[in-house]
Amino acid sequence: MASMHRRGEYIMTNYEEMSPAKVRELIREQTITGPTAGMSKGFAQANLVILKKEHAYDFLLFCQRNPKSCPLLDVTEVGSFKPNKIATNANILTDVPKYRIYKDGVFTEEVLDASDYWEEDMVCFLIGCSFTFETPLLAADIPIRHIEEKCNVPMYKTSIACEKAGVFEGPMVVSMRPMTYENAIRAVQITTPLPAVHGAPIHIGDPSQIGIQDIDKPDFGDSVTIKDGEIPVFWPCGVTPQAVAMQSKPSIMITHAPGCMFIGDIKDTTLSIF
Repeated sequence: MASMHRRGEYIMTNYEEMSPAKVRELIREQTITGPTAGMSKGFAQANLVILKKEHAYDFLLFCQRNPKSCPLLDVTEVGSFKPNKIATNANILTDVPKYRIYKDGVFTEEVLDASDYWEEDMVCFLIGCSFTFETPLLAADIPIRHIEEKCNVPMYKTSIACEKAGVFEGPMVVSMRPMTYENAIRAVQITTPLPAVHGAPIHIGDPSQIGIQDIDKPDFGDSVTIKDGEIPVFWPCGVTPQAVAMQSKPSIMITHAPGCMFIGDIKDTTLSIF
């Protein structure tokens, strides 16, 4: 039997070797209800935003103007919850472990199935996730602390303002991974060719320079250990739209819960620009 450990509703087992289709099946059955870091190793993971058509163009423009935080992998047709560009036989309303519902900018609840909130004029946006580049980082023998500690990646609101588009504006959210100086340099080299999943870090070192006052108190996810000789390395994060929703207040926005991603059928290697 695979070993398991729970922290912040995160269970580690042998999911990393499962196919995306099998993991999505377990998510649909609500066997998996927590963060997806390390699952279906080698396949792309995606953040989710679902909006009504009236806000879809503004959000598409927001993603185009803020490609580091919101690199688009797929956008569905109006009324479709099938992300056919990145997965086959998938249902975006059931195949994410946990969803967040925002109404008029207020986070109202988390649910395991978003079907009850679906409306026929909605559009789904799939945004690249940094969990995708963790596979090549691990292959380069760069430790990933939240995987080691079996918890969710820490995420923080920053003082970096996103470029406004229509009704959408707000702060960039970043994810953090502690690394040695040497590994941080190598991580820059590995992630730079992967702009579809956030690319290179946005900041390395002193968190206060980007408005983070307490590294031990993330706004989303879990805190992780930063060891002696390590520095925090920050990447733009696809949770940014949730911070933007709180400020921009669309009538309804459905998102993934932080760390609980959609896992597609495309290999992470296909997202590299070279």
